[in-house]
Amino acid sequence: MSAAPEHGYEWHHEPYPAIGPHTVEDWLDLPPTADGSRIELILGYPHVTPPPSGKHRFAMTRLIRPVEDALTEAARADLYAVCEVNVEIPTAFRTALVPDVVILNRPPTEVSFPAGDLALAVEIWSPGNTLAEREFKVRGYAGAGVPFFWAVDQPSELSELKLTAYRLDNGKYVEENVLKPGDETTITAAPVPVTLDAARLVI
Repeated sequence: MSAAPEHGYEWHHEPYPAIGPHTVEDWLDLPPTADGSRIELILGYPHVTPPPSGKHRFAMTRLIRPVEDALTEAARADLYAVCEVNVEIPTAFRTALVPDVVILNRPPTEVSFPAGDLALAVEIWSPGNTLAEREFKVRGYAGAGVPFFWAVDQPSELSELKLTAYRLDNGKYVEENVLKPGDETTITAAPVPVTLDAARLVI
């Protein structure tokens, strides 16, 4: 486990592009895609990504299991672990996202949820996620007050498998835990402690 509260999420401070014309309400009115592609709204522009790969979905499934176990062990019947829900970011930046895994503080009975209903958001980054896209998403969760955020970097030629858990502190995510394969670690940057070996997330 790595506990490093002095290390926050690394921003590159690129200027925001002009905000697009589409609103969160426009996004909510979009019909589902025929092939399962995700449509998110980033800075007022629809952002389409291909359907998650088999490896991506495997990581989601293997991640949500220990989260559910931790909620059960902690007797937190008021929290719900769910995959791929629509999240409305209530800021002027016209953003709506579909995180891979969330913990909700209300029953998952709606089609979409305000960010205030999230106790945790998890993004499993794919090689196609640009740095700017990642930063805008993380800024969106932080700006909306989501108290915990996890980023999972999938293994590739350029990066190793890693899960980094952040805690919101004065509007900024601060790194609290870093998990790499082969070392079962308890994540403390979470609504309840979650014990996990990152090796579980890959085939």
